[in-house]
Amino acid sequence: MLSAGLPQGAVPKLERPGPLRDRVYEALLELITTRALQPGQHLVESELAGHLGVSRQPVREALQRLNTEGWVDLRPAQGAFVHEPTEEEADQLLTVRTLLEAEAARLAAANASSVGVAALEELCEEGERAVAAEDVDAAVACNARFHGKVMELAGNAVLAELAAQVDRRVRWYYTPVARQRGRQSWIEHRGLIAAITGRDEQAATRLMREHTEHTRRSYHERGES
Repeated sequence: MLSAGLPQGAVPKLERPGPLRDRVYEALLELITTRALQPGQHLVESELAGHLGVSRQPVREALQRLNTEGWVDLRPAQGAFVHEPTEEEADQLLTVRTLLEAEAARLAAANASSVGVAALEELCEEGERAVAAEDVDAAVACNARFHGKVMELAGNAVLAELAAQVDRRVRWYYTPVARQRGRQSWIEHRGLIAAITGRDEQAATRLMREHTEHTRRSYHERGES
């Protein structure tokens, strides 16, 4: 049941203003991205509406949109289910992510200011604290902000727009391996900060490529002993 599948406090409050269907869509997408709603989980309109405090109509509209975007599967006579990504889907997206972020790291090394580097260091410290506290959700969110900051420091609007299109799916794939990656991920972030600080474009590119490749490999190896 959905009510048993959502951790306490997991349901986000619907922000105002804005069309209700859009706010419901964002709330459901956040629940899917953070895996509060697990891949393969049955999504019952009435239960979702109850959790979000809305009628079933905006939930139905949001599920249709999520189906179009590949987050939800609508099955005839069965209902809606959170999409279960295939290994091939994950591999393709994480490979594209490596290309985008390696270039962002190179540009960040060429363009980053001391203020930008300080922001990366602050995010890295925050991520390390989250890992130490075993707060996976906070670590995942901080990881996304760290990579977003690198993209911002790159200063390429087109590159940032492309990265934004895959950001939420990257978070979706990263969440199951966040604990496995743990402290090592933030050690790699430290190395990347050093390369950016030293304006070493070649090292920054290599380190980011290796870092994202580690995440891609961890995703495929998850659950293996």
